[in-house]
Amino acid sequence: MPSRYLLIAVLVAAAAASVLMAQTPGGQARPPIVGVAHIRLKTADLAAARNFYGRYLGYQEPFGLDSLAVFKVNDHQYIEVEPTLKQETEDRLVHIAFETSDARRLRDYLASRGVTVPAAVAPDGDGDLSFFIKDADGHMVEFVEYAPGSLHSRNFGKALPPTRISERMIHVGFTIQDRAAADKLYRDILGFRLQWYGGMTDERTDWVSMRVPDGTDWLEYMLNQPHPSPRTLGVMNHLALGVASAEQGYKTVVERGMVAPDKPKIGRDGKWQLNLYDPSYTRAELMEPKPVQPPCCSPILAP
Repeated sequence: MPSRYLLIAVLVAAAAASVLMAQTPGGQARPPIVGVAHIRLKTADLAAARNFYGRYLGYQEPFGLDSLAVFKVNDHQYIEVEPTLKQETEDRLVHIAFETSDARRLRDYLASRGVTVPAAVAPDGDGDLSFFIKDADGHMVEFVEYAPGSLHSRNFGKALPPTRISERMIHVGFTIQDRAAADKLYRDILGFRLQWYGGMTDERTDWVSMRVPDGTDWLEYMLNQPHPSPRTLGVMNHLALGVASAEQGYKTVVERGMVAPDKPKIGRDGKWQLNLYDPSYTRAELMEPKPVQPPCCSPILAP
């Protein structure tokens, strides 16, 4: 069997295995994890962040908070920015969040698989059901169930202007030092599936895309960064917004006053992308959904 088709067979087998692993021997099943819910970032200048995400990217803030800027991508996805960056050496990433259909059952499932979880799940300050875990690299990962009557649910259908540069956050990424340890949580326990991997050259793997088990969004492992600088962390710990045209995205942000962003280019996955950076160096990537040339290193798992 040619190696390319052998890899496809391996991916299919891995997806089937993730379904089986979603239930423990005692019968505890994993509820759906459907996509990226939000990413929370730090900034030293909230006004500048509002200019970037609000003016250039065209997102509205539905909640009007003073100490936290929340930019609405769609009814289920948000970019949150808090003005807590004190030192230049600090990581700008606070946490990432995924949406689940049943936070309490997911907490119980994770507990049954040996993951450290809170004692119980209660409504958070927004009225949603959520809880945090910590992965092997120390990243805080939140799981959110949007509850009826919560702050988010009450604003469904609102603050969705046509100025939005994108209507979907398609992935988030962060640095991973130990891929095997990350896979133990995200693949073996949470059921994320290998979507694609690639590197700066064909002989190495620098990025691994892991798709949520019950949707099309993904988490990107950013490998081979043992001692990243703050600016490098901003590149690695990032968010990606799906667009129909990276070129049109470039024209839009320039027309809105952004000074000299990098021009779109084709990534190693064969997709057009545009790398933009907020005032605190965090990368906001605009990415087209389909490759325009064959991706390096591995095929891409079909939707």
